[in-house]
Amino acid sequence: MTASYAAQPQIKHVRGFRPSMDPGISEQDDEKKYTSVCVGREEDIRKSERMTAVVHDREVVIFYHKGEYHAMDIRCYHSGGPLHLGEIEDFNGQSCIVCPWHKYKITLATGEGLYQSINPKDPSARPKWCSKGVKQRIHTVTVDNGNIYVTLSKEPFKCDSDFYATGEFKVIRSSS
Repeated sequence: MTASYAAQPQIKHVRGFRPSMDPGISEQDDEKKYTSVCVGREEDIRKSERMTAVVHDREVVIFYHKGEYHAMDIRCYHSGGPLHLGEIEDFNGQSCIVCPWHKYKITLATGEGLYQSINPKDPSARPKWCSKGVKQRIHTVTVDNGNIYVTLSKEPFKCDSDFYATGEFKVIRSSS
């Protein structure tokens, strides 16, 4: 099943804090960026199947697919493509967002990059889906009283999508 999305969604600005790499930010403020932020209403995302938001100065896209919510960095780990404009497709039983720029496939549930591989030494081999590992940072979505909340990932590992979500490549600049 493929979900299509013709119109470009509006980015919702949610007041947040500056990135932790800013020398003027305290450890206490750094912890605040991992608090849940209300990004919208459940009925709105169910209609559109996706929405975008800025959560504590980080751009994210939230998907509603097959009865579940998923959130990830809005820019593709490969080249910064706009994932909120991509199609959702199933590959090897996994729901993936397909980047509209270069067709990279990213699982909604884990942020893994998927690719097809074939053994060139086996002429009868069929391509199989393989994982590149986690490439896209995934964030937590919760629902409370019809409100959708996003909590940024606290995973300590460096994720490829961090490159486009922070620093000079970040598209949305905070007003603070």
